[in-house]
Amino acid sequence: MQPGMDRKVLTLIGAGSAMFTRGVVRHLIADGGEWELRLVDINPQSLDVGYRLAQRLVEAHDAPITVRASEDRRELLAGSDAVVTTIGVGGRRAWEQDVFVCRKFGIYHPVGDTYMPGGISRALRMVPPMVDIANDVVELCPDAIFINYSNPMSVICRAIRKATPAQVVGLCTGVQGVHEYLARFIDVDPNDVWSAAIGVNHFTWITEFRYKGEDAWPLVRKKMAEKPDKVAEHPLSWDLFQVFGAFPAVLDTHVVEFFPGWHGKGGYYGRTLGVDAWPFEPIIERGDRIFQRMADEAYGRAPVSDMDEGEGEHTQLVDILRSVWNDSNQFFSTNLPNVGQVSNLPAQAILESTTLVNRSGFHPIAFGELPVGLVAPLLRVIGVQELTTEAALRGDRRLVVQALIADGHVFTREQAEKLTDALLEAQREWLPHFFS
Repeated sequence: MQPGMDRKVLTLIGAGSAMFTRGVVRHLIADGGEWELRLVDINPQSLDVGYRLAQRLVEAHDAPITVRASEDRRELLAGSDAVVTTIGVGGRRAWEQDVFVCRKFGIYHPVGDTYMPGGISRALRMVPPMVDIANDVVELCPDAIFINYSNPMSVICRAIRKATPAQVVGLCTGVQGVHEYLARFIDVDPNDVWSAAIGVNHFTWITEFRYKGEDAWPLVRKKMAEKPDKVAEHPLSWDLFQVFGAFPAVLDTHVVEFFPGWHGKGGYYGRTLGVDAWPFEPIIERGDRIFQRMADEAYGRAPVSDMDEGEGEHTQLVDILRSVWNDSNQFFSTNLPNVGQVSNLPAQAILESTTLVNRSGFHPIAFGELPVGLVAPLLRVIGVQELTTEAALRGDRRLVVQALIADGHVFTREQAEKLTDALLEAQREWLPHFFS
């Protein structure tokens, strides 16, 4: 146990996550502290798998961690020091419909959980339960650190902040991954590099990149000429870097979703998004396989493995919590309302930016006024996110149509109207506020 640290209570809502629960348990074990881990999931099978797997991991390492589980979060929230949400309403089957319905309209997603029509559809079913969770956090554990990992990150955090007094913080390790990617690109240790990034989740701009205190962008440009094969792995990101002078995170897989029509309808450098450029079906199949392996391990059909699927999403969680509780003054990338980080972006918009974390909270650094080239696409994205937030909070079909048109992936009013109805119908089970 770390010196001076008492027992902490971490409540994880969405414990059936195929990518997250195992990793959180492993990092709590590595932390060495005394924890009570409380697992919540409304799906009894998923909850049982998560609970049994967590118990087996704790027992295998003889860790000072107790595990509790409930389908009712209100039974477990009181007394929590931290609450983490990783829910996915409708699971992978609903996610598939976001993508497959859009394909019928000629719209292709590489991911579909953040932006584009699929991301808008996901937000509509995610926002209401996340607002309910936030209200319970405010009522039952108002002093807990409240962290969200669920997507679409920006819309969820914006909706919670608009509809409740909850001080939610959104976390994603994508920017850190690109920081490390760029350090490796110039053949240096990531610990010797400083970077600062600002934007919205899955579409941030790394504006500052320094190696041992010196501007490293000239070295990056030099290496571009020496490593054309590496540049070719993420051509859009490198194209944007050359045009705008800042590097977009989190690389092409997500960034391409924010630039409709870059290479034509569903196109990506001669390939089709989600088909032969980051095929979507294998992503879903991999999630199913991971969950099946979790179940096999949970029920003793397979030995407990230390494999860490989804490495990244959870890796900074314990570090961030410890930075608050230990007053460590560390920097992380977080999603918080714009209260001055960028003067020429809308106030209160959820921005992902470099943030100092210590006992007094989360303190995003100020970037001042960004170049208009960086601001222009962000303004469009933030506008769509605001429309989506309002549509999800109100259950307003008209605002969904507006969001789809503003997003830029539909080309006529008729297409927007028909796509809206098709997406709403496909997710009817999860959208009672649109059909009441």
